[in-house]
Amino acid sequence: MNKFFYVAVVLLMALSSCQSSKVKIDGRFVGSEAKMVYLEQSTVLEQNTIDSVTLNDEGSFAFLLDNIDSKSPTLYHLVYNGDRIPLLLQGGDKVTVNSAGNALRNYTVEGSEESELLHTFNATYVEGMVALNQIMSKLTANDLSEDERHNLAVEYTKQKNDIKRAQIRFIVENKDKIAAVYALYQRLPGDTNLFNGDSDVIYYRTVAEALEQSYPQSHYLPLLRSQIARMDAQISLLSQVRETSFPEISIPDMYGKVQNLSDLEGKVILLHFWSATIGNSNAFNADLKDIYAKYHDQGLEIYQVAIDTSKALWVNTVQEQQLPWISVCDFQGSESSAVGAYNVTALPTNYLIDREGNIAGKDLSGQALEQAIKKHI
Repeated sequence: MNKFFYVAVVLLMALSSCQSSKVKIDGRFVGSEAKMVYLEQSTVLEQNTIDSVTLNDEGSFAFLLDNIDSKSPTLYHLVYNGDRIPLLLQGGDKVTVNSAGNALRNYTVEGSEESELLHTFNATYVEGMVALNQIMSKLTANDLSEDERHNLAVEYTKQKNDIKRAQIRFIVENKDKIAAVYALYQRLPGDTNLFNGDSDVIYYRTVAEALEQSYPQSHYLPLLRSQIARMDAQISLLSQVRETSFPEISIPDMYGKVQNLSDLEGKVILLHFWSATIGNSNAFNADLKDIYAKYHDQGLEIYQVAIDTSKALWVNTVQEQQLPWISVCDFQGSESSAVGAYNVTALPTNYLIDREGNIAGKDLSGQALEQAIKKHI
């Protein structure tokens, strides 16, 4: 009898282990003519559609996922009729999502603690965004008096500050949850910072330290640490920027010679961040080669920093594309000190630095880039 009981327990544990990587999502969407529901998996750089289903006659749907991390939630989105409902899923979850009408504004979710937290956050954040858009549409009317316009501007500012305060409160109160990471990266119209620029790093650090205890194996922790490193570097270099006009970069080229960005001072410098892994690198480098050929003799220099980890791939790409300017790489990828110094969050990114060492433009391309170069040559 004892032996039978032991075998039964082992089988139950094995069965539980097998099922722990599965996630079921079901629910019902009504109030729209749309018939398809899509499931996206969200990574740091992109969203990938991994499955889709057709609603049945009652508006019901279901997804079954396997091999889902059971130790830390991952961000997914249900996409229906143009609305994207965020879900934080981990192995073992059985999630039910229902909505009538506007899916994002009216949805309910059960069966996932982290997804329910996202719903709590969105209930305030999304409605706040709707309110901001309504105020902005009124502000664009041509028949407003000065008093009406002033009152609407005051109302807009108050609404925006209320949303931000609620966002910060959610992050602090749920700092040990992955939902706090999601909230950290949401931005209101026109904002690049979370709340107050340099001090934002406090909130990122607070969440990272809490997640190290609650989800030590989360793949969002390296993302947070990298962001914190960039923000710390940006803060520490502000005084240097004032002294030297732009942060120094000293990285070897393919021959091992250290190339200092500061050695180009007095020229018009296009500081360009890219990666050999980007599929269209040949196209934008071809455009840069045309500009370089036209303006190099007039004082233009390009200092191109590769955010790569493979030396072979980078060297081969530089040689195949016959890049004529200064090309450097430290093979640290997103951990490169140059990434932190210039707060690079997307590729390609560029900065135009004039002859006095002032940053005269960012992320310029095409005619805008050429016009800016001609202005400062």
